Amino acid sequence: MATAVPVERDAVAQALAGPTREVRLAGATLHRTPRTYDLLAAGVGPALAAASTAAALTSAALAGAPYDLVVSAGIAGGFAPDAPLGSLVVADEITAADLGAQTADGFLPVTELGFGTITHRPPCALVRQTATATGARTGAVLTVSTVTGTAARAAALRERHPRALAEAMEGFGVAEAAAAHGTPVLEIRAVSNAVGPRDRAAWRIGAALAALTTAFGKLTPVLESWTPHDR
Repeated sequence: MATAVPVERDAVAQALAGPTREVRLAGATLHRTPRTYDLLAAGVGPALAAASTAAALTSAALAGAPYDLVVSAGIAGGFAPDAPLGSLVVADEITAADLGAQTADGFLPVTELGFGTITHRPPCALVRQTATATGARTGAVLTVSTVTGTAARAAALRERHPRALAEAMEGFGVAEAAAAHGTPVLEIRAVSNAVGPRDRAAWRIGAALAALTTAFGKLTPVLESWTPHDR
C-alpha cells in the first residue's frame, strides 16, 4: 500500500520507517521511506496544502501507482476542556470553518450560499481503528485560514461547530485534493495550544510533536492492515 502523508515531517519519519530519500516533483518534494510511505511537508494553510498534496497525488496517478490513502498530520489548537494540551485528535469530519461569507446576520458557509462543500468525512472504520490504537479523541477538526486568537472567536466557532475538538490550517485543503482523486483521507492532530486568546508562552509544541511521533508508532500497524474497502 502506498500512502501519502502530508505531515510535520521530522515528527513522524522515524516512527514510520527511519531514513528517507527525496523525490522532487513539480511544486513538491516527497520523502520516500523504505516501507512505501511517502512523507510530504505540505506547507502552511489550506491552499498550499491542497496544491502540494495534489502535485503528489497527480504524479503518482500518472506513474500508474496511485495512493491508497492520504494522512494529514500535525499539531493543532484544542478546544478546552475536550482536547487538552498534549492530547491526540482524529477527525471524523474535516470542516472548513471560515469558507463562506460574512453577512449582517452572521457567517454563512458556502453550502448555504448554494455551492461548494465545507466537510469531508474520513472512512469510519479507519477513524475508529486509529482512535483505538492511539488513544485519540474523535470529533470534528476545523480548518481555518486565520488562527483563532480571541475568546470571542473561539466561542463563535464552537457555537457553529459544537462537535469541534481542534482547529488547524491544512486538513481541508489536503482533503479537497484527495477527494479530487477519489482517495480516502485521514486527519490526526496533536494539541499544542488552546483555541482562544493567543498566548505563545503557553504553547507546548515540543510535547505535541512528541505525542504525534508516539502516535505514529502505534498507528503504523493500522495503516498497513487497512484497505480502501474498509469504509
